[in-house]
Amino acid sequence: MTPEGIPGTADNADAAVSFDPLRPLLTRVAYRMLGSVADAEDVVQDAFLRWLATDRSAVREPAAFLRRTVTRLCLDQIKSARHQRETYVGPWLPDPLVEEEDDDVTLPLMLALERLSPLERAAFLLHDVFGVEFDEVAKTIDRDPAATRQLAARARTHVREARPRYKLEKDKGLEIANAFFAASRSGDMGALGALLAADVGMWADGGGKRPAAAIPILGKALVMKVHRSLAVLLRKYGSTLVHAGMINGLPGFVTREADGEFQTTALEIEDGKVTGIYVMRNPDKLRHMH
Repeated sequence: MTPEGIPGTADNADAAVSFDPLRPLLTRVAYRMLGSVADAEDVVQDAFLRWLATDRSAVREPAAFLRRTVTRLCLDQIKSARHQRETYVGPWLPDPLVEEEDDDVTLPLMLALERLSPLERAAFLLHDVFGVEFDEVAKTIDRDPAATRQLAARARTHVREARPRYKLEKDKGLEIANAFFAASRSGDMGALGALLAADVGMWADGGGKRPAAAIPILGKALVMKVHRSLAVLLRKYGSTLVHAGMINGLPGFVTREADGEFQTTALEIEDGKVTGIYVMRNPDKLRHMH
């Protein structure tokens, strides 16, 4: 350490050598806990600063130590984020990750995780998704192993319905996403209707920054009605396809809308029909895509 108590350059380089290979994993943990790319990056950077100030020679397993640090920082962050969520304008969706093909944590599952307590979420993600042993999870969340198992079991029960029953082939999913884009932008309501399940739902996150439905649109009739109105606007103002691919583990596409802003659309598909449409319009949550 330098006289002022600030780590020196050599210390920084040494810390970075051990930290940087773990950064992608730590960011994945933080993002799945928080649903925000910017918040996840902030938490991981905070963990790095703590790593700088740690006696690293005394740490036997840096990966476990840093995962524990990141998880605890996320738990603190969730407590402060709860109030922000309560005052959020319209439906809240996690930040979109393009070309994210995580079969374990798709967008519907992330929404289900939002309904869990912070400790349930941590226990489920660390054990069921990242394969961390319960004894280590218990240390991380400061609970005994038996209580930790209960937290994970409760979480599992809550999220079971959000996990896909049948694995969708990526090519088939993208084929449906391309057909959805073409039908919705051209106004071909017959083709669009043929793609939708009877109980389809649509969630649009504008965050109060861009126009978006203030509540979820549920049922095929209402979703079709919304798309009829949208088709008129899209024909008039246009919508350009930027990329078709996986978004938070679901097939979908990125578009640039008439206002010049990006938009992502992710589709939940079961038995060849679209059951969920998740549209991100909030520019704050699309910033990392620029």
